[in-house]
Amino acid sequence: MSVEDKRSFLHGVVAPTVLKPSPLWWCIVLLVCLQPSTCQSRNGPSQEGSCICTSDILSCTALGLEQIPKEMPVSAVTLDLSHNQIAQLKEASFLGLSRLETLRVSHNQLTSIEPRAFHNSSGTLLRHLDLSSNHLCDLEQHYFIDLPGLEELLLFNNRIVRVESSAFAKLSNLRKAYLSHNRLTDFPFFSIQKHTHSELLLLDLSSNRLPKLPLEDISNLPITIQRGLYLHNNSLVCDCSMYGLFHRWAELNFTSVTEFKEEHTCLVYGMQKGTVRFFKHDRYFEKCNIIGMKLPVPEQEGNVLANVGSAVVLHCVTNLTGQNVTFFWVSPNQGYLEPPGNREQSIKMYSNGSLEIKGASAEDSGMYLCMAMDKLQKCNETREVNLTVVMHQSHEHHESFNTGFTTLLGCVVSLVLVLMYLYLTPCRCPPCRKAPPPAAATTAPNQANEAGAGSAQSSILTPTPPTTTEGPGRKTSLSNSLPT
Repeated sequence: MSVEDKRSFLHGVVAPTVLKPSPLWWCIVLLVCLQPSTCQSRNGPSQEGSCICTSDILSCTALGLEQIPKEMPVSAVTLDLSHNQIAQLKEASFLGLSRLETLRVSHNQLTSIEPRAFHNSSGTLLRHLDLSSNHLCDLEQHYFIDLPGLEELLLFNNRIVRVESSAFAKLSNLRKAYLSHNRLTDFPFFSIQKHTHSELLLLDLSSNRLPKLPLEDISNLPITIQRGLYLHNNSLVCDCSMYGLFHRWAELNFTSVTEFKEEHTCLVYGMQKGTVRFFKHDRYFEKCNIIGMKLPVPEQEGNVLANVGSAVVLHCVTNLTGQNVTFFWVSPNQGYLEPPGNREQSIKMYSNGSLEIKGASAEDSGMYLCMAMDKLQKCNETREVNLTVVMHQSHEHHESFNTGFTTLLGCVVSLVLVLMYLYLTPCRCPPCRKAPPPAAATTAPNQANEAGAGSAQSSILTPTPPTTTEGPGRKTSLSNSLPT
């Protein structure tokens, strides 16, 4: 039977019969329609399998891929290439993915990223990049140069031993960077500044091999970055300056310290066997003068109050740091100050731009202007600090102390006099004349006076007041008994 005969037969036999679809038939149709489509990798489906496309997500996980697939849908917003065998990100690996926002290449064999690997991709739209659990050893300058919109960068569990100073220079929108569980012995803290990384809130450098911290560079970081700087589980050598930094962060209740106190350790004399949990066993640092440590202060008010004769330090708080930054001050009398200070050594300047005035006087009051200049980047910043030097204000405390002491002394003297009055025998005075009985009205005033005098004497010599004296007569007798 030919094809046309079959069609005519079906048309004549089957078509007139109307069949109602069963519920099972509808379920089969829905399952077929909702099944995700597959996107073949560049190696083809015959080898290791195919990527899965669902809406704007492209998942190519655990397919044994050794290279980035060549043909990928341009609608992909999230691309997951984790758990493969990719060893290198070549130039234009993500060409055409103009909508890409999240890229995961974790758990691969990455050892390097070629220049322009992210060129002609979404670039400014890419916000999340996961390169964790790979074999990266160096973070070079060109790695992230095409990703100015990146906000979260995951690089933990690699083999990173070196970070170039300009590796994060173009990541102006970076908010979180995770570099824990690597092999870092140094990190360019001076390259992280407020005007270059104003959005950075978290920098995780924990579980590395940092032996010593550049305290000046760390203290010059913005306070928002210091609050989210994680440095636990490193190979830090125990010293007072290191302990002073973490002790100050603990007082400020930074979560990077308070939530990992058990994991903040240091090595006594650099020996691994002498590891000390210095927040739990801080007796090792008992002799450290934490208060006396002159660590740079990240914040300072614009108005500073000092007493006459005391030493005062004015901090030049700017966002410019590094070896190429120079500082100078202009005093209120238009004097120019630069390191090491003036000739009289009454004013001293430190390398971080802080200005110390020894033995401040009233003439030192006024507006001080600090300027920081970066000759390499050709930029500068200024800072104004208003200093007011006043007379010593502690006399109020001395006055209150003297007043209290005088009051206490008066109470003691009064108590002694009362005790003397109660327990010492009074002097024997001649007996007072008894008043004669009232004979006439003319003698009443004299008798009243004598009675008043007797009442006055009894009121002094006896602890209880007299009971036979009236109010007006008592007042008169007391006034008359007083010596003239």
